[in-house]
Amino acid sequence: MNLSVVIPVYNSSSTLKKLTQRLLTVLDSTCMSYEIIFVEDGSHDNSWEVLSELQKIYTDRIVAIQLMRNYGQHNALMCGLRHTCGEYIITMDDDLQNPPEEIPKLLAAIKNSKLDLVYGYYGSKSHDMWRNMGSALITFFYRRVFRSSVIPSAFRVINRVLLEGIFSYNLNFTYIDGLLAWNTQRVGKVSVEHHPRVTGRSGYSISKLLLLAFNLFTNFSLIPLQLVSAYGFLVAILGFFVGIYYLCQYLFSNISVPGYASTIIAVLVLGGTQLLALGIMGEYLGRLHLNVNRKPQYTERCVLGSSVLSQQVTIAREYTNG
Repeated sequence: MNLSVVIPVYNSSSTLKKLTQRLLTVLDSTCMSYEIIFVEDGSHDNSWEVLSELQKIYTDRIVAIQLMRNYGQHNALMCGLRHTCGEYIITMDDDLQNPPEEIPKLLAAIKNSKLDLVYGYYGSKSHDMWRNMGSALITFFYRRVFRSSVIPSAFRVINRVLLEGIFSYNLNFTYIDGLLAWNTQRVGKVSVEHHPRVTGRSGYSISKLLLLAFNLFTNFSLIPLQLVSAYGFLVAILGFFVGIYYLCQYLFSNISVPGYASTIIAVLVLGGTQLLALGIMGEYLGRLHLNVNRKPQYTERCVLGSSVLSQQVTIAREYTNG
């Protein structure tokens, strides 16, 4: 298998047929053997029914996977990636904002270089302003944590060697771009178009974008703890000098009555600092607790179609069962 295309699906029943037709046209023109893997991530519309219909029509080219509930885009992606067997793996969104016609650009970029990963770079995004602001925040955190100049996107191509390197990660708090950045520095980008949404709205709300950004920081970096430590150190230094100042004022009899305001300010500042530190440490401990309890990354309800990898798994299970 030369190429695998993985697409997480969430409430996109209206775009799936058009997306599939455009994908098949583009992939047929590449003269490569390929598979398209859709992962339905707990949609509230009839996306699974549409995928089932498409899989019956294109039995040899489409694999449709239904998850038990909504696990999030990155967990759904991890599920689809584990079903791939292509030498190169394309990931993209299901809303036609990533034009399938741009896939040859990604393939050419990774084939003609020694890169392990190539992102589709958008000159301008056809998102709402709040969505662009959320993406900018995640990009800012990504660059600080991984010290990378590349802007990550959902439209990417990965080679098989790099992909195999991230499969050992089986915890719930998944961030694909972070796992990829952990395993390679051979990352590039190529300019691609970004089209407006055909219908519906993004599955990412402001709260989900903020949660993703926080997951990036707490899962892949100690920066929040280091910032709290630095802040606590600065507050301690400031408190020391303020204490020296008031001691001098007392020795020179410049203070007759202890001030209520200074006491309240000290209590509030120090109390707030302690609560902030405890909250951040609690986030880390909470994630450790959930991962120790093995909160599932995803659970598959149904798989329609069989890639080469799926066939190998089936044969292995039959062999194991005698």
